[in-house]
Amino acid sequence: MTYRIGYFVGSLSSSSINRRLAQALIALAPDELEFTEIPIGDLPLYSPDHDADYPAPARALKDAIEASDGILFVSPEYNRSIPGALKNAIDWGSRPWGTNSFARKPTGIVGASIGAVGTAVMQSSMRSVLSFLNAPQLNSPEVYIQVTEQTFGDDGSVADSSLEQFLRHYMAEYCGFVERVLSVTAPGHIGDPDQ
Repeated sequence: MTYRIGYFVGSLSSSSINRRLAQALIALAPDELEFTEIPIGDLPLYSPDHDADYPAPARALKDAIEASDGILFVSPEYNRSIPGALKNAIDWGSRPWGTNSFARKPTGIVGASIGAVGTAVMQSSMRSVLSFLNAPQLNSPEVYIQVTEQTFGDDGSVADSSLEQFLRHYMAEYCGFVERVLSVTAPGHIGDPDQ
């Protein structure tokens, strides 16, 4: 069985360390997971004024989420919270009311930072948002990475063997979580069109 995983990189930076982390995670993931990035850089700011006629980038975002079996968020922490571009994408994906594309999607949250906190506060904020959106979360192990010049090799691989082993373990856990969630989820989220 292959599971389609859509992933978000929460940074718009061309030199994002979280994009490097995402690429490393994909390389370390079990073969059962197939990854597609869901881009967020072309989205306008969300407003309910668009609910009656979603712009093309927002429709593409919702289609990509809905085509995914699970969602992985790989994001920095900005000002002790979710980066604005990522939160904007989540708002687009969860609206209009009754068309929450994240409902029942098994999610994982990881992040890298040059700071010692390693995105822990962002992840706490994200868990609150995803709980409201009825998106089940892998709660353990938690992945807060402090990146140094020695974290990644020139080829993008994880240079530290203990970190590589930990990230491989995380991806195996996430794969098992996706399988478990999808085996028991069923329609019935409040706000679904038929509810």
